[in-house]
Amino acid sequence: MSIVTKTGDDGTTGLLYGRRVSKNDPRVEACGTLDELNSAIGLARALAIEPSMAAKLMLIQKRLVEVMGEVGVLPEDRARYAKDGFPLVTAEFTASLEVVIAEVESQGVSFKGWATPGATPGAAALDLARSVCRRAERRVFDLRAAGGLGNGEILVFLNRLSDLLWLFARRLETAKGDADQE
Repeated sequence: MSIVTKTGDDGTTGLLYGRRVSKNDPRVEACGTLDELNSAIGLARALAIEPSMAAKLMLIQKRLVEVMGEVGVLPEDRARYAKDGFPLVTAEFTASLEVVIAEVESQGVSFKGWATPGATPGAAALDLARSVCRRAERRVFDLRAAGGLGNGEILVFLNRLSDLLWLFARRLETAKGDADQE
């Protein structure tokens, strides 16, 4: 089987359960931005100098695949999606991020220099991932505002994730001693 299907040549793309939508549909835009976020986090993970941070980023990437799955399903297929055993985003997703946020905050992370990404390659990658996360949050909000997403917890999860990515970047800068850059 080839990756080339030619089914998208007409400007549409496939969703789960055989549904087709335009490639500029708000759902596709949201999923595409979540995919970019996953890639940006993958870059940050590859550059992470702390193995424990890399492991946490890997778990976040796995969660993002689950988030993308739910975002990529039309509202009329959501019950079927859940019945088929796919996970739905819950407050537990967000709570798991909050545990890591509390852990990082307890490590004495400096907030100085936070507006100038680039002190280290890893921190710069995390700041890039954070900014993509904020865009993903806006795209998911657009989808929800258009009536295409009923689960508001996805927005809460993305908001908390951007906070964590910001903290991870500051953690790497603090560890290097560059947290107080101008």
